[in-house]
Amino acid sequence: MWPFTTLAQAQAWERAYRSGGHQPWHLDPAQTALSFTRDYLDFTEIDRITSRTVSGRHARIGVAPTGPEGGTAAVIHLVRFGDGPNAPWEVVGTDDTTFSLTTPAYGSLVRSPLETGGRISGVDESIRVQVRQPSSTAPLGTSPCCTSAGGDKQPWHVTVPFSGSRDPVLTVVASTGGHIADVERFTITAVRTG
Repeated sequence: MWPFTTLAQAQAWERAYRSGGHQPWHLDPAQTALSFTRDYLDFTEIDRITSRTVSGRHARIGVAPTGPEGGTAAVIHLVRFGDGPNAPWEVVGTDDTTFSLTTPAYGSLVRSPLETGGRISGVDESIRVQVRQPSSTAPLGTSPCCTSAGGDKQPWHVTVPFSGSRDPVLTVVASTGGHIADVERFTITAVRTG
């Protein structure tokens, strides 16, 4: 899903790293998770690591917004992309508990407008959904702000029109917040275009 869209890109970074130490943060799953949230998703206030579990080729990194009141916004799942000791970390999804994004299914082929949905637990939640691609800084599409939701494991649904996709894999991100921080929880999935 991110930061590399192909194995060839990951291997090109490995060569650049071996020859000159280029972007060493790709070797740290926590730094990769924070770069994903701040630089790719543009959730700039999420700048803390709340948990870190690394087991073989998999890592799960909890991230949160600044401040003592902000709990974990998401647990980001990463895997090593490629083989060898310098294989970079790649974001592949989130481990969801109280906020999920189950539609569209992970890896499914999509087109605009995109039907999204999942389940949420909480009070007075306000859901926003974006469609993003690694080669663009701006979202390809954003849902109208904001979809109200709440309760215990209640379904939510949002339709998001998007345009301008060039990358073979897109990221769909749903977020909620506004009580303590702009983004208090988020969930992601990867989809294909074409």
